[in-house]
Amino acid sequence: MLNLGRFRLFAHSTDDYSARTIALMQRSLVIDMLGVFTLDFPLQAKWAKAPETFTAADFAKFKSSGITVFHPAVGIGGTTAYDQGLQFFGGWNSFIAGSDQYLLRIDSPADFDRIKASGKIGVILGVQNAEHFRRPDDVDAFHGLGQRVAQLTYNRRNLIGNGSTERRDEGLSDFGVAIVERMNRVGMAVDVSHCGDRTTLDAFEVSKKPVLITHSNCRALVPGHPRLKTDEAIRAMAKSGGVMGMTGVRMFVRAEEPTTVEHALDHFDHVAKLVGVEHLGVGSDMDLDGYDDMPAEANKQLRASYKGSYGFREKIDIEGLDHPKRMFDLTEGLVRRKYTDRQIEGILGGNFRRVLTDIWTTPPAAP
Repeated sequence: MLNLGRFRLFAHSTDDYSARTIALMQRSLVIDMLGVFTLDFPLQAKWAKAPETFTAADFAKFKSSGITVFHPAVGIGGTTAYDQGLQFFGGWNSFIAGSDQYLLRIDSPADFDRIKASGKIGVILGVQNAEHFRRPDDVDAFHGLGQRVAQLTYNRRNLIGNGSTERRDEGLSDFGVAIVERMNRVGMAVDVSHCGDRTTLDAFEVSKKPVLITHSNCRALVPGHPRLKTDEAIRAMAKSGGVMGMTGVRMFVRAEEPTTVEHALDHFDHVAKLVGVEHLGVGSDMDLDGYDDMPAEANKQLRASYKGSYGFREKIDIEGLDHPKRMFDLTEGLVRRKYTDRQIEGILGGNFRRVLTDIWTTPPAAP
């Protein structure tokens, strides 16, 4: 018999994967540092209100994805940001508590140690926008509710700093500095994925702990896109000890067609060559099925909520990275690009595990 060393894992798909990819996925702690559970937000609300509606079949879909830990942060903001924050964390805590046979909230490094063996799905709680922090003491309060990551701004300006599509970017305010300092003190990760260029660089300068870019890509490969990070910012991220998660969002990967998995892998290569593989991770910025599977009206509303500089095209997803098994395809791609097993394990989750362990446990450096 001829054994080509490739295996079809899923009955409904003709895709096959190498034995090496399968082994890497099985033994790695796979972390998606921006993976919402579903882009069907009424369904997410239903799970929060009635956790018993999250069924064994729902759980099986998440398990078969190979992703061990999700960071399902969403954007909040505006005059009701504080109330939105309370609702978000209350809903997730209800969902996790009511589905404890399936889900485990990741609060500490010890939870990373036990999540893989538990057979459950891990959830790191965070939000995209720190506008719910009305004062530094709110950082402590939301940490008590389980928040472990906070993106400083979404795309627009808030009292902390500026977002990536704001008209001007003056950087972190004095209030923003105080928020970063308090986040350092309580052990909450600073995320600058949607921040403007100056605010991004200021966060690296001010923080005494590593700063994360949980979900972005490289502006050097998509010139002019405001949501992507400059080489200067990527170098500052690495100097801080941080990690950058790569997305599979089409307009963040390439400015023209075709846009393929290979172009997404180019972003991994760019960061690896610029600052080292130890600063690479995954933040897919989607749910398991992708944006293009959303109902047409919901997709239209999503697009309308962003400025034209986002550069939406006909499709948002990339074929091959738009399905629940995409981490297997990504791993196959990293194998093709000649990354070592150890490097791939780091990209899949080991690097984010390392930096979050540091942020959550190490006292901030002295001024």
